[in-house]
Amino acid sequence: MSEELKESLLKIAPLDEEAMEMSKIRWSRVAKPLYSLGALEEDIIKIAGISQNPRVHMDKKALIIMCGDNGIVEEGVTQTGQEVTAVVTENMTHGNSSVCIMAERAEVDVFPVDIGVSRDLESGDRYPLIRKKLAYGTKNFCKEPAMTRQETIKAIETGMELVKVLAERGYRLIATGEMGIGNTTTSSAVTSMLLSMEPGLLTGRGAGLSDEGLDRKRRVIEKAVRTYGPSCKDGIDVLSKVGGFDLAGLTGVFLGGAIYRIPILLDGFISGAAALAAEKIHPGCRDFMLASHVSAEPAGKLLLDELKLTPLIQAGLCLGEGSGAVAAIPLLTMVADIYEKMSSFEDIKIEEYKPLGGK
Repeated sequence: MSEELKESLLKIAPLDEEAMEMSKIRWSRVAKPLYSLGALEEDIIKIAGISQNPRVHMDKKALIIMCGDNGIVEEGVTQTGQEVTAVVTENMTHGNSSVCIMAERAEVDVFPVDIGVSRDLESGDRYPLIRKKLAYGTKNFCKEPAMTRQETIKAIETGMELVKVLAERGYRLIATGEMGIGNTTTSSAVTSMLLSMEPGLLTGRGAGLSDEGLDRKRRVIEKAVRTYGPSCKDGIDVLSKVGGFDLAGLTGVFLGGAIYRIPILLDGFISGAAALAAEKIHPGCRDFMLASHVSAEPAGKLLLDELKLTPLIQAGLCLGEGSGAVAAIPLLTMVADIYEKMSSFEDIKIEEYKPLGGK
């Protein structure tokens, strides 16, 4: 770990317990049944603790989409070719992708980031491309480590820096997304190594592999885990051996959320793998994360359980790009409006609900 990265991580402080307690009191006085908004209430309380302010506002919301290619596609682990990453990334800059259309409706600003796409990209004017390319894709981890340790640290620092810039621009909630053909393979490998679990239990079909393709994908990951697992000493090593620039960049976004006290919203399996890597690098940074949904990929729920995060949506989503995270944002903003604007029991002159135990 670089000295700069170590110094940045030292800035991470615990959630503000006083702000959270004041948030709980506010919820107890809102004129509705106690705890009736479930995990949404808990997320508002957590946001108060993250921001160190019981007044919760999410007027500026961002989606960071880390885009990068993965050399492992050479092994036939994907249904489509590597060229798709570049095409979809360019489409995002024109606002012409699933998540961009969703983000427009949810009033979320989109920031596509070229952190490692395999060719140079043109940028549209709807969501201009953020150019942070560290290399033209990773290496094939069946033959050699995907990245050097230094490249991995640089990608992490890139994610952290993006959070800093958005925080300075007044953003109060950041969702995570990615685009990179082959990144369910890298995510399965990273998750398997971080949790010391058999790859077969964690590996799904990604964007639609056949039975034969899924079997090949599992064998590739199993070989990598056997090859690199014994030598990995920390989360950075795991990312460098079998991860990708997109995963490492997202890991930095999660760490940046803890450093700059901005809630970071997980999308699905891929951002969940990055979130777990961040937690392994700096235990406790999961306190600054929110879960949007449960991915349909096999490891989706497992990752959330490991991070002790409660999802807001269960809809079998597996689109990626940050689509699940953006889908959850209107739920959070609606509940924040209730929290801030709704009358109290005192206002409407009726007796408050009393807790009956269990909370």
